Order: sequence, then structure tokens, then C-alpha cells
Amino acid sequence: MDFLERVKLNRSYRGFDQERKVTKSELETLVELARFCPSSINFQPLKYFLSCDPKTNEKIQPLTGWARRLPHLKLPREGHNPTAFIVICADKNIAPNPERFMKDVGIVAQTMLLGSIELGLGGIMIGNFNAGKVSEALSLEAHLEPVLILALGKPDEEVRLVEVPEDGDIGYTRDEENITYVPKRSKEELIINCKEEKFN
Repeated sequence: MDFLERVKLNRSYRGFDQERKVTKSELETLVELARFCPSSINFQPLKYFLSCDPKTNEKIQPLTGWARRLPHLKLPREGHNPTAFIVICADKNIAPNPERFMKDVGIVAQTMLLGSIELGLGGIMIGNFNAGKVSEALSLEAHLEPVLILALGKPDEEVRLVEVPEDGDIGYTRDEENITYVPKRSKEELIINCKEEKFN
């Protein structure tokens, strides 16, 4: 699989095969990838709470919000919950102002999700949660602030990439067969100086 195909497979999955359990070793492999990611000023202020235990997963799952663009659906569907979570936390003992390091969060999250594809897994970044409630549920120390949650498992749904329609609507949709359609802008639209013959 080339890198482009891996990126295309790295979708926001909202349904998982609960028979395929994610192991602690697999989660540690993903953290090992994150460990070697670049970090602003090389502070490396991010820490990771790993969960592949069903009881702990049950504490995290109800505290997360999914698919804001599809409010009429309750996702994940019953019986299709993720089988693991990684709660990315900012260690305020290292960096008192976590906002300064939000770029680090995106870098490690994308890296871990790309790595999950290699393991036959997939996931989704979840920013819709109450950090205080997550901290309380997981008994996190006060200096650890949850900033992003990765939900992981073996995807059991299909996500298709499509072109943005003529009306410009970029909202993702889901059909009766639970296939999600995700519009992507064209390369020509993204490159500011695409029409120039030569790049300066």
C-alpha cells in the first residue's frame, strides 16, 4: 500500500467490529509513533491514557459526541462502539498553556491514526467532550488536561470520498446502508497559484 492509499483509508470511522479487540500492545505501538513526532520547542508536553478494557471504555464512550453534522443519527450504532481509546492529554507541569501546543496534538493524532491502518484498524478524532468529566471518570491528576480523544477499532463501515458537488456543499452524508460520503475539494481549488505556469 502506498502512502496516498493509506491516507485515503484514514477516514473518520463511526462504526466498529466489536469482535476485534484492540490490544494494549497495539496502543503502545501507536504511542511509540507519537513519541518520535516533532514537537514545538521540543517540549513534548503530551501524555496518553490508553484504554482497551471494556469497563474503562464504557466510562469514556458516553462522554463523547459523534457526527455533529448528522444530529438525527445516534452514532456509533448500538453494537458498533470502538474497542479502544487513546485520550491525549496536555501535561501542564511541562507546558502551563496547552493552547500553545495544539499543533502538536494534530501531528500526533494523525500519525497514530495512520499507524492504526497498518494494524488493520481505524479510528476517529473526537474533540466533542467535556474535559472535566473525562478527567473525573479516569481519575486523572490535576495537571493532565484531556485535549483530544482517539476512538479506535476495526472499522465495519464504508466511507467513500467524493467530489464537492456544484452547489459547494461540503457536508458529509450517510445513506440507508450506513455508507458515509465525504466531499473533498479539488487539488486545483486548494493550490492558490495552480494556474500559474511556473512556481516562484
